[in-house]
Amino acid sequence: MTTRFRGTYTVMVTAFDAEGRLDLDAQARFTDWQVREGIHGLIPLGSTGEFLSLTADERRAVAKCVIDTVAGRVPVLIGAGAESTDEVIDNVAMAEELGADGTMIIPPFYSTPTRDELIHHFGRIGEAAKTPVMIYNNPATANVDLTPDLVAELSKLPRIDYIKESTMDVTRIRDILEMSEGRMTVFGGIMGFESFVEGAEGWVAVGSNILPKALARLFTLTADEEDYHAARALYREVLPIIRLVAGHRYVSGSKAALDMLGMPMGGPRPPRLPLPESEMGEVRAALKAVGAMPEAVA
Repeated sequence: MTTRFRGTYTVMVTAFDAEGRLDLDAQARFTDWQVREGIHGLIPLGSTGEFLSLTADERRAVAKCVIDTVAGRVPVLIGAGAESTDEVIDNVAMAEELGADGTMIIPPFYSTPTRDELIHHFGRIGEAAKTPVMIYNNPATANVDLTPDLVAELSKLPRIDYIKESTMDVTRIRDILEMSEGRMTVFGGIMGFESFVEGAEGWVAVGSNILPKALARLFTLTADEEDYHAARALYREVLPIIRLVAGHRYVSGSKAALDMLGMPMGGPRPPRLPLPESEMGEVRAALKAVGAMPEAVA
């Protein structure tokens, strides 16, 4: 698939069974449902997919399951982040071998690399990659900040063509677009709708695990149809779900909601725990607020 990536991309949860093992049948059903609901792209093995809690064999199995199930209907980017540059390169090669359209890569998240180290890290990755790379800026988890001026430098490297900008400062999107002189395509992270308004051409969303159709429509209304009145109205409608999966509940809240929707994906893997029963009422309330709660559960 050679189309430019744009739209709402779900950073997918990973399906486990009752014993905590991969459930590839559930993963395939969930993947197919996402595509049929109209999502623009899929990203397994991100933070929401608990990639750090999976073995290398499990990561390969999830990537293959999603790529094979999608069968070219939408782009698939595989989360390929790791602490070691060599391991990232291996992850990228694995994703490309399986037929991924690209990869999403968070910076090394323990070593706190310097500016020069980041340029060297992504430079080696870009040289080795054959498909586009989306770098992922999330200072809260990576302990380094890909500032707009640094992103502009990284955009000069081969294959470093996209960024998921996941801070609360949407003015960074404006600055990245200006400083990179058209070399970098920006996806929003936390701030989806607001990022579209600033010129982002996509959104890597957690909430679309639960509401793929609505969050895909939010992009189309804003970026393609430029119907900001309708987009703002839809944004207000889906905010309960966006807020539900913000913060510490991005994995457990998503999985609890999917379970209520009749699409069980298992619980998180330790050290994460399932959402406590005391917070289940908030999940029900959010689903009810967006009209998604099945009558049998409500």
